[in-house]
Amino acid sequence: MPAPTPGCAVPRFSVIVPAYEVQAYLQESLESVLSQSYPDFELIAVDDASPDGCGQIADEYAARDPRVTAVRLAHPLGAGPARNAGLARARGEYVVFLDGGDTLAPGALRAVSDRLDAAGSPDVLVYGHACTHWTGEVVRDRLTRLLSEEGPACFRLADRPELLGLPTAAWNKACRREYVEREGLSFPPGLYADTAWTYPALLAAESVAVLDRVCVHHRLRRTGSPAAPPDRRHLDVLDQYERLFGHLATRPGLERWRPAVHRRMAEHLCAVYADPGRLPRAARPEFHRRASALLRRHRPSGAPAAPAAPAPARADRLRHALMLLGLRRTHRALSLLRTAAEAAGRAGAALGRGLRESALRLHYRIQRLLPLHRELAVFSAYWHGGYACNPAAIEAKLRELAPHMRTAWICDLRHAATLPPQTAWLRPGSAAYWSALARAAYLTTNVNTDRALVKRPGQVLLQTQHGTPLKRVGLDLRDRPAAHPTTDFAGLLRGADQWDFLLSANRHSTLVWQRAVPSPYEVLEYGHPRNDIFHRATGADVAALRERLGIEPGTTAVLYAPTHRDYRRSRPDHLDFERVLRDLGPRFTLLVRDHLTYAEFGPRAAIRHPRLLDVSAHPSVEELCLASDALVTDYSSLMFDYAVLDRPIVVHADDWEAYEAARGTYFDLRAFPPGAIARTEDELVDIFTTGHWQGSRSAQLRAAFRARFCPYDDGNAAERVVRRVFLGRPGPVPEVVPMAERRPAPAARPDEPAALSPSPWP
Repeated sequence: MPAPTPGCAVPRFSVIVPAYEVQAYLQESLESVLSQSYPDFELIAVDDASPDGCGQIADEYAARDPRVTAVRLAHPLGAGPARNAGLARARGEYVVFLDGGDTLAPGALRAVSDRLDAAGSPDVLVYGHACTHWTGEVVRDRLTRLLSEEGPACFRLADRPELLGLPTAAWNKACRREYVEREGLSFPPGLYADTAWTYPALLAAESVAVLDRVCVHHRLRRTGSPAAPPDRRHLDVLDQYERLFGHLATRPGLERWRPAVHRRMAEHLCAVYADPGRLPRAARPEFHRRASALLRRHRPSGAPAAPAAPAPARADRLRHALMLLGLRRTHRALSLLRTAAEAAGRAGAALGRGLRESALRLHYRIQRLLPLHRELAVFSAYWHGGYACNPAAIEAKLRELAPHMRTAWICDLRHAATLPPQTAWLRPGSAAYWSALARAAYLTTNVNTDRALVKRPGQVLLQTQHGTPLKRVGLDLRDRPAAHPTTDFAGLLRGADQWDFLLSANRHSTLVWQRAVPSPYEVLEYGHPRNDIFHRATGADVAALRERLGIEPGTTAVLYAPTHRDYRRSRPDHLDFERVLRDLGPRFTLLVRDHLTYAEFGPRAAIRHPRLLDVSAHPSVEELCLASDALVTDYSSLMFDYAVLDRPIVVHADDWEAYEAARGTYFDLRAFPPGAIARTEDELVDIFTTGHWQGSRSAQLRAAFRARFCPYDDGNAAERVVRRVFLGRPGPVPEVVPMAERRPAPAARPDEPAALSPSPWP
């Protein structure tokens, strides 16, 4: 590859896009690069002598944008050689590949650059992708779980050998150009050229990093894809593995990887052979024969073992062995038997489930014929979660104001211990559950109800929701498929048609819900009952909570509560906690609460610091708010609740563009924040060390935010709901307390002892 032209700045990225018969998608692909918020790149579009308009499109972009270089090949050579032609022109520090129909996600290059910096400029960075089907459906790759950013930012492949299980694609990696040149990496001709590139690139790398974020949308075309029709060209996969093992033979240092690569080759070849859409029937015997010879020829014997991914299942090992031995007919018979056995197993399991479900459906139908229990109210929250949120506050107030009512709570067994002793437990899906849904006069939830629910005349369904919407919801997600690719909008509306009441905390929420989930419910602008506790708790309660949580007296407790990221699966780390605590000094304690969607990752055991408390498993976020002196969040609806306390809020929005592109928001939080706003970790530290977090400007912003979003959160929301919905009283009773007369629980004072007082929680 040529060296950069003297005097010409070297860009951070060279984005290489080969194009062949993709004129319908090429413009979108190029625009996705040129519209990146990170400007330090060059774009190299390689026309592989495409018979359509790809070459003309590349020339037009090159003529009007100096960042674009158009390369025209005289004859079609295939994606691999076309990428090589782009590499020959590349000047960037890192090379990034896209197929001609692929697009970069908004903010992808900036995220990649930031991760490269954090990892110390590794040889290879692997990032996530989503597949865009020709129907428009966007589906994240199921193997993105392997891209967890837990642990060291930079590592060797031997420390994470499971990465060999990711797709062997060029478009999910950024490779350091100097490393590519040093290793002499290039793409061979033919299909599956990425296989012969990916393995050498990963195996020889001195340093590897991962980025758990969807950076590329890989297009799966309905027509024109070389992988679509059965074709003899799929025999090329055999040649690619022959080249790969030839490469390993010339690199003694990589020989230890032979067992792992051989296993992956067996999996790949068996997958190609099993796919009826790839190989023509006439080519299948040849493929099996050549694959058998290839597996035998490169079978490891006495090679030093490298760390390997988990061993394949027994049935997979058997198929690999049959292919290695060349037993094609036995292989085919095994496949047929396995298909039949799986079908029989599914049928048996389905029969058992079907009988039980049929019995429960019949039970539910019979129960719906019986009279309603006028004094029974059923509650639930967070998809069968524990006693929490608005439904819990309403349930407690209902027992207080109407002791003749019986209440029950739907939740999984692991949450049953959170229920008050006066409230009956209902296991989801049980006969008691269906009896309660059929005969309870009142149903309350903060999420969608069971799809099988048939609301009876006389039943009242209260939908409380679980926060003021900043991020898009309901029908407003129709143009955000990556955020919720399986959203059933028709089912959402069917469920909403059963709502009698929708609880709203402010006019903003009312307008959003009426547009995003349009149904003939009655909106109750009463405030959020879950926030009533903020007006009932005392200073002694706050001190007792801090002592229970282990917050050192005299320190400032900052609650850090980021929200979920739709564009990634593993738990994100937007802050270097140890560095932040070091820079803030001993006066600060950090309470870290991860979003509930990251519960599977468990506590942050890797971070041990005396002033960092992982409170993700704490059952009450309201208690954490009361115990803290300030909130740091990004786009979480918790900020709207925390504003009720009139305590400082700092917004840490380091990925606004990516979040807005993936999920979408209803207003620019940066233009109307509840307090100081930080775009980087350094800015966040500066806001606290300089005192801006509690300065007059922050107080002004918080006052405007409270006036807009907390007009009804005066401590009486639950009572207003109970009197209107359950007791049938018209109008909001009691009346709303004016903002100036409200006295939320005070923040802790350094000299205040931890006094015990009766708990304000039911």
